[in-house]
Amino acid sequence: MTGTVRVVAWRSEWPELFARERARLATVFDGPGERIEHVGSTSVAGLAAKPIIDIMVGVKALDDVEARIGALEALGYQYVPQYESEIPERRYFRRPHRRPRTHHVHCVVLGGRLWTRHLAFRDHLRAHPDDAEAYGRLKRRLARRSAQDRRAYLEGKDPFIRRILEEVVS
Repeated sequence: MTGTVRVVAWRSEWPELFARERARLATVFDGPGERIEHVGSTSVAGLAAKPIIDIMVGVKALDDVEARIGALEALGYQYVPQYESEIPERRYFRRPHRRPRTHHVHCVVLGGRLWTRHLAFRDHLRAHPDDAEAYGRLKRRLARRSAQDRRAYLEGKDPFIRRILEEVVS
């Protein structure tokens, strides 16, 4: 994982950027049993975040995503299959192809483990501002320490995320 880690103060335009992108993605994912959710730190008001809108698309089966790769590419997304070796239950897309990226789309099985965990973490941070603030401080500290090492940044967040998920996911 390469690239600079940059964490910024929460921006009020992020919900609107998600809403616009959701409308575009709904032209591809509009079937029964499909949902589009704003996840990640940009989805939690007041939380410091990397300025990239994370979107989770829930589908019945991952085969449903593979059949729509071309449609997502037509919307300007790049399919990144190499990450499937780390997270095989996700199909990952990013936009634009070059940095700085503005959007990440994580396609997962609706109601599956990744869907449940991402939404539970987001909802917990939305409902518990003290935890959101602590998470934001951690992210800023990690970004300063690991600005050129995305893997170290991600691994540094893991204990906090695991602790919250142990509380909220049974």
